[in-house]
Amino acid sequence: MTAADLVAGALDRLGIIDAGRFRPVLDLAWPRIVTGFAIMSKQTADLAMVGIAVGTTGTAGLAFALAYWEVVTMLGLGLAGGTVSLVSQNYGGGENERASLVVKGSCLIAIAFALPVVAAFIAFAEPLIGLLGASPASLRHGSVYLVLVAPAVLFELLNLIASRTYTGVGDPFTEMMARGGGAILNVVLSAVLIFGLGLGVAGAAIGTTIATGVVTLVLAWGMVGRGYGRLGMAPSPVPVTLAGPWFDPSLVRQLMEISLPEIGRRLAEGVVVFPLLWIAASFGPVIVAAFEVGRRVRSLINGVNWGLSLASSSLVGQYLGAGEEEEAGAYGAAIIRLATVAYVGLAALVVPLATPIAGLFVGSDEVARAATFVAVGAVSSIGFGIDGAAAGALLGAGDTRWPFVASLLGRYAFALPAATLGLITPLGVGGLYLAFLLETYVPGGINYWLFRTGRWKAVSRRYRPSSAPD
Repeated sequence: MTAADLVAGALDRLGIIDAGRFRPVLDLAWPRIVTGFAIMSKQTADLAMVGIAVGTTGTAGLAFALAYWEVVTMLGLGLAGGTVSLVSQNYGGGENERASLVVKGSCLIAIAFALPVVAAFIAFAEPLIGLLGASPASLRHGSVYLVLVAPAVLFELLNLIASRTYTGVGDPFTEMMARGGGAILNVVLSAVLIFGLGLGVAGAAIGTTIATGVVTLVLAWGMVGRGYGRLGMAPSPVPVTLAGPWFDPSLVRQLMEISLPEIGRRLAEGVVVFPLLWIAASFGPVIVAAFEVGRRVRSLINGVNWGLSLASSSLVGQYLGAGEEEEAGAYGAAIIRLATVAYVGLAALVVPLATPIAGLFVGSDEVARAATFVAVGAVSSIGFGIDGAAAGALLGAGDTRWPFVASLLGRYAFALPAATLGLITPLGVGGLYLAFLLETYVPGGINYWLFRTGRWKAVSRRYRPSSAPD
């Protein structure tokens, strides 16, 4: 009996997930979790290395620039959300050609979205960083990073489309090898450029751009239907080829119908960072650095959602595409329970270690502040776990509008006002702690309730292969 069988049996006895369903979830989730940890680790490592090489102003400058990079990621995740929904349902229904057309349309839209963002980062880097209240030194560091990382915007959006395509067809291993390998390359390049060549923040940006471009080339090889030889990676079963049509109006309409609310939900997650950073900056660069350390540690914990959320989307979408609504619901519910248990366990591990973790990023004078943000971020990650698994199931069904509303409510009706209280009341920095909790638990609770209603099953019927016109 393997370790996976023992875990499956224990989880089954505890009523968390049926042993028969655990294996498909594990097969889909573990490569994505590895990928998520690797990708989140590269930004966390960059933050730590810049802190060591440059100091607090460098960490704060990188925090401001990474807020803009996070918006790029959220934009890409939103568009890719529509991709995984339609690819999984069409692939699950045996319509590979329609799934391939979805991927082609997604790539064209990603390019159209990316080019203006690249131009804006290059042309307006300093004003963009200046909007967040950066000190002169932090402004300089943040502007340098934003200009040099700009070309990676196009690479990142295309990488997310390819990643979600592989997830949608049930092959997260190929993405893990490409994206995980790119993350390792990113850390190595950044270390050499930051410490070996003394490039500081510029080294972190150059390392990210080069590594992201390499990942694009590796994924593109499989996305056009080419094999990887002995590496164990597979060509996409829904390849992007020059032959055949590139544009199907009905599929593009469905793609945008699903993606736009998901883009809105993701952007709501990313954009709220800007006013929160501005509020943190009002307390000085030490609080900005501590705030960002807490966010980065929470993002690292949230690597688990890279697997469980996408497993939820893929399995729910595939079973809905095959017309098995009851099984789709059973998978969604089980993954939500599994995510909750996993995040509670991770938070319990991180909170007692908050001080030594904070010490990896900041000097001794700032450790106490950063440690509090790390501990609060770990507790708030439990809300992320619930939110990601529930929203993933809804996404697999193509139900993205209400999760968008849930994200808006959590971030802008609850978290942002709580942080603002710190500016006008004695609550002070405590407002930022409260915002950390509200921005995850409110959307998580709403999306869990939306899943429980079962409305998403009816929504999915509009996007299944059986709904396509003859």
